[in-house]
Amino acid sequence: MQQRKEVLTWNDVDQLMDHLLPQFDINFDGMIMISRGGIVPGGMLAEATDIQKLLIASVDFPSELEEMERTRLLAWPKFLMFPEDDLLNGERILIVDDVWGSGRTITSVKNRVSAAGGFPYTCVVHFNPYRNLFGTNRPDYFAAITDAFIVYPWEIDRDLHGSLLKDF
Repeated sequence: MQQRKEVLTWNDVDQLMDHLLPQFDINFDGMIMISRGGIVPGGMLAEATDIQKLLIASVDFPSELEEMERTRLLAWPKFLMFPEDDLLNGERILIVDDVWGSGRTITSVKNRVSAAGGFPYTCVVHFNPYRNLFGTNRPDYFAAITDAFIVYPWEIDRDLHGSLLKDF
């Protein structure tokens, strides 16, 4: 069975941000945007909330083919980029990604922020509880629940002249 696909417009994203922003019940000291999916929504949220301390985390897990050879849940993340502990210690950090699917990436970032002495809060645009590997754990903040494969407007491939390179 093929997974349902949902292609969003920038207007759709604006409406999702309007649903997400009122949920924030504290002021954050900084934000970690997870590369690459969290960069655009993180930038939008940083602008709307005036968060000045913007950081990047890049996390890699073994590919699905590699995972088939090992137990899926035992795969450890490889941090390609992560802020220094002193930037996180004692800070309320909003961790932003586009989607919580399995939850592995954002949970690994959350755990590393906690280990550095920070106070992590997770935020995604879409939460997929049907793929979640972490039981009842869920994002602290999310705009929508979905079971679809989401295509955001910044993910649509365009050439230098604005023409679509692939059909959705």
